[in-house]
Amino acid sequence: MKPTPWGPLRVADAHVHFFSHRFFSLLAAQAQRPTADVLAALPFTAPAEDPAALAATWDAELERHAVARAALIASLPTDESSVAAAVAAFPERFSGYFMANPLDAGAPARVTRAFDELGLQGLCLFPAMQGYSLQDERARALIAIAAARPRTLVFVHCGVLSVGIRAKLGLPSPFDMRYSNPIDLHALALAHPTLPFVIPHFGAGYLREALMVAALCPNVHLDTSSSNSWRQVLEHPMSLTQVFERALAVCGPQRLLFGTDSSFFPRGWHAAIFDAQVEALHAAGADEAAARAIFGGNLERLLGRSSAAPV
Repeated sequence: MKPTPWGPLRVADAHVHFFSHRFFSLLAAQAQRPTADVLAALPFTAPAEDPAALAATWDAELERHAVARAALIASLPTDESSVAAAVAAFPERFSGYFMANPLDAGAPARVTRAFDELGLQGLCLFPAMQGYSLQDERARALIAIAAARPRTLVFVHCGVLSVGIRAKLGLPSPFDMRYSNPIDLHALALAHPTLPFVIPHFGAGYLREALMVAALCPNVHLDTSSSNSWRQVLEHPMSLTQVFERALAVCGPQRLLFGTDSSFFPRGWHAAIFDAQVEALHAAGADEAAARAIFGGNLERLLGRSSAAPV
């Protein structure tokens, strides 16, 4: 439990990137450099090759910060086995998400295996990163796989997208913002009304559009993760408190999921993000019930985890 203005809260983080050794190996292959050279070039603590060892590090880190659970994200396609190993090692601490690219010929089989064999629960789509429309039949096919299974969700990155680690390695980021509008989710959310969709970072610059879709589709949720620096590009800049006020007015507290966007060591769990969001949500007038839902209850409900599960 973490102390807050509302009293002790059980916290579940809906957005933690699991930068496994295989993740860095995949980046190294893109950079055409040895994995050891890539790890040496980055200001991060190199993860152990065994993903269960990295999971143990994250488990201890979350315990230190009194965080009960976290959703771990495999941050490149084909790294789903790393997150699955973490979840298998610490099932009471972690749930697993994985990234898939619908343009890859083997994507349907990988998604099916990730859900049915590896026990992962979140399909992550990054249309702007990989250059496809959510209306593409290949994207729709992956979403249909998720919709056919209970206790799964689809996480769709919209809006501003930058990957700092790629810049550090000199890798290009030819992302296509044409595919980043949350409005593209509208028809899909209507077609799968029992499947939760999650838009991270309040839409990352598309707050209005994300809220429009959420207003029309009760299965669309927003996650609150990262510093939300996208506020700087708005015509009329908003404080984080104002962002929460608008999101609460449209979505209510039951469709907001707290997240940090934590990813690497030695920084570890991004406690400053939690502190800023507690301050903003409290200033927005949220009561204790709302805080309990946003900071953990909603994620655990979506993924079928008991709020009484041991830490």
